[in-house]
Amino acid sequence: MTTAIRAPQGLWRSLWLASRPKTLTASLVPIIAGSAYAFHFHGRLSYWVIFLSLNAALAIQIGTNFFNDALDFIKGADSHTRLGEARATQSGWMSAKTVGLLGALFFLYALLFGIPLVVIGGWPIVGVGVLSLLMGYLYTGGPFPLAYVGLGDLFVLIFFGWVAVGGTVYLHSGMYDLSAFVLGTQVGLLSTALIAINNIRDQNEDVLAGKKTFAVRLGRFSKWEVPFLYLIFFALNFYWGFLGEWFIFAMNAALVFPAYKLCRDVLRTRPGTIYNQFLARSSLIHILFGIVFSVGVFL
Repeated sequence: MTTAIRAPQGLWRSLWLASRPKTLTASLVPIIAGSAYAFHFHGRLSYWVIFLSLNAALAIQIGTNFFNDALDFIKGADSHTRLGEARATQSGWMSAKTVGLLGALFFLYALLFGIPLVVIGGWPIVGVGVLSLLMGYLYTGGPFPLAYVGLGDLFVLIFFGWVAVGGTVYLHSGMYDLSAFVLGTQVGLLSTALIAINNIRDQNEDVLAGKKTFAVRLGRFSKWEVPFLYLIFFALNFYWGFLGEWFIFAMNAALVFPAYKLCRDVLRTRPGTIYNQFLARSSLIHILFGIVFSVGVFL
């Protein structure tokens, strides 16, 4: 089954679609949740940190997406048979060279916003920034691309969970603790659900292209990764109850209803274009967590 590819109207529309907007919650939620956490648990909140971190994080993710777009096409992982939404290089909107250059420009943009963050957070932020940029490229590029050997899911958990949330909390407060780690794990699990659904959808194409994602390695059990991730997420939610943070616990627990429906539909549905809808629903749950966690904190 193939999907018709329509050229978007105008350059900006092409760039917007190439950035993969449905996945950008992976950059937004760690900043939102980490900032709310720093305010509630440490009494620290800097609007400059929020502004700079959002720009840097979004730029790194978009740059990573552009590199992934170009390199997947070059390596044959994106072809006319792909079930996912149209990609810029594969669709012919832009050349692989142009898309790769745009990825580099977004990394440069992230670097510019990262410099004042280094001034605020010191040398630990240098390490976080350099490693994030390097791994963003190595996700698809280099001699050992993470996405091609089944480490993409772990990459997302680490960098869009532990690193992003922990870095945000540290920039606000200069501190890092167990509760920030738990929050980072929850955020990372929801981010990993995004890539899991994406890879389940593309499983058959990835096999043909020699792309051994975690979903490919799991084979017929790959669908169970999604409910497993959500199960751990909700199990960790009891931590907030043990701390006596009952508003946080209750607000997070409300997400069990959309999460259950999504997991049920994933388990019942064969990989196809409908997984694009599942990806959007997973993204919605992700951003809702950022919102309800923040509301629970302020309540």
